[in-house]
Amino acid sequence: MRGKNRGQARIAGLCFLVLFVSVGRPGWPAGFPRLRSFYLPMSDGVRIAIDLWLPAGLETGRKIPAILHATRYWRAQDNLPRDVEHDVNFRTAKAFNEAGYALVLVDARGTGASFGNRTYELTAEEVRDYGRIVDWIAVQPWSNKRVGAYGVSYSGNAAEMLLAARRSAVAAVAPLFNDFNNLDHLAYPGGLFLNFFTEQWGRLIEAMDRDDICALAQVSGEKCAELKKRALGVKPVDDDPDRRLVAEAVAAHRANIRVAEAAEHLEFRDDPFGPDRITNLSALANPSGHAREIAASGVPMFVRVGWLDAATVNGALGRYLTLSNPQTVIIGPWTHGGLHDTDPFLPQDTAVRPSPAEQTQEMIRFFDDRLKDGARPARPSCVRYYTMGAGTWTETATWPPKGFEPVTFYFGPNGSLAPVPPAEDRGADSHAVDFGATTGTANRWHTNIGGGDVIYPDRAVEDEKLLTYTGAPLETDVEITGHPLVTLYAGSDAADGAFFVYLEDVDEAGRVTYITEGELRGMCRRVSGRKPPYRMFGPCRTFERKDARPFVAGEVADLTFDLWATSVLIRRGHRIRIAVAGADKDNFAAYPPGGGHVPTVRIERNRPYASKIVLPIKKRP
Repeated sequence: MRGKNRGQARIAGLCFLVLFVSVGRPGWPAGFPRLRSFYLPMSDGVRIAIDLWLPAGLETGRKIPAILHATRYWRAQDNLPRDVEHDVNFRTAKAFNEAGYALVLVDARGTGASFGNRTYELTAEEVRDYGRIVDWIAVQPWSNKRVGAYGVSYSGNAAEMLLAARRSAVAAVAPLFNDFNNLDHLAYPGGLFLNFFTEQWGRLIEAMDRDDICALAQVSGEKCAELKKRALGVKPVDDDPDRRLVAEAVAAHRANIRVAEAAEHLEFRDDPFGPDRITNLSALANPSGHAREIAASGVPMFVRVGWLDAATVNGALGRYLTLSNPQTVIIGPWTHGGLHDTDPFLPQDTAVRPSPAEQTQEMIRFFDDRLKDGARPARPSCVRYYTMGAGTWTETATWPPKGFEPVTFYFGPNGSLAPVPPAEDRGADSHAVDFGATTGTANRWHTNIGGGDVIYPDRAVEDEKLLTYTGAPLETDVEITGHPLVTLYAGSDAADGAFFVYLEDVDEAGRVTYITEGELRGMCRRVSGRKPPYRMFGPCRTFERKDARPFVAGEVADLTFDLWATSVLIRRGHRIRIAVAGADKDNFAAYPPGGGHVPTVRIERNRPYASKIVLPIKKRP
């Protein structure tokens, strides 16, 4: 897939986010899972659409566990013609059913075929709904009263937030490629607005909430008419053959918040969000805001994330070090959803390993240990991670892993980078921000829309637009695993600015390979003394308006922040490069807001103000 064109990638992404499924019919071949679809009323009367997949031939009196998958991306799509064996939900249901599970698919409140509306994502009402659905599962004649939950991305957040509903029947959850804090790690990393993602995602969910299949696929005219011959929109429940109830539910969705529009006004974390003027969105709408309740559940967690999938890896590691729940955390070279390989040192068409089907089976084995009769004790918590460029896997109970030492590299004259601090009292580099600089449109941020591949091109030409600091050729292979920490002593002739720092590998031929990055909004640099809600790997900042600090002409500001976690092998003869940018036009909003002025930033590299990066390094023989 890595070599396919962007149009194909877009279609693949839509197929990933929208779970295509056929409506069950009595004439299905023998041995197919049994599908029943219905509305389940919640405590406030709101009707939630549910698909229940039971194993074919389930004997009367046999008790089996259930797996819950709740989503705001439609639990299923109503496809025509109905090719059961080739749609995603059928394959997933078949895998779970054959493993001895019931599968329960849910349209979240205010989405899909469910009624109700949404004032923000993952509301308290939505979480209560999931608890009510677990209660329903537990009293079914086929239920063994044990429930697991899983999901990718938003659905992974829903699975994790289910633990805050505190239902004893929930014995295991698998949040996959999800954001422990979607403001910190996706929408506003480093206080910078990831406007590309928010605008794209906002249009996507608004099309879904309108049940507009053509807007979802971004087609019109004849292409729209052709699409409607194959797909009708969100799948109705069994008792809604004419889609009348779907139409009523969709009408209720008109009251949903317009996320992209509201996000544009959330410049700082304490700004009011949406018409309800919510000022603590990060605490309400993220698992990290419910860390205490999640930890109190004690429920084991199976977590899978990719090194280059937005900044979800930092959330997974922050959770690992914050929650006492038994956790198996697997970090690999994967795109969002684990569909593609992203090791930048392998060919672009390298097949993903394990395959999506193998990933599902590994998750099922985790559920087997917790949900079936004779459940085993949870295994001790561990992190299993892949090292890019080496192709090796390592398991560790501690994070950061043992054996890595912090090595400091200082910015020097003529774009040098060396482990020796500067000796001179003066020395700095001025840089006029290039607002055309970009990391492209097939990167760690874009994969979060649909799971598309991550392909960073050779960065050599792009680096010409940036400030770069490059080390000497390495005398031995070195592994970098953990959280790089950069300190920029910087000034600017503008009140605000964006600071992007890229860690790169430069080979003997001059090819530049992207490894990871970190970013910080200059006005949000003030370090907070408050205790963070979960383990962070750099200075804690509130990103709140009351803590904003504009740059002052002539002053030097300390911008210390971490880069997103990585594990990579840099080969002997290669060089380590740090590149500093003031913009990423295809991904982030421009700073300072409003445009008009091109800031000139000054990076100090002298004895009083020694700009540097600290890398967790282990030499390899």
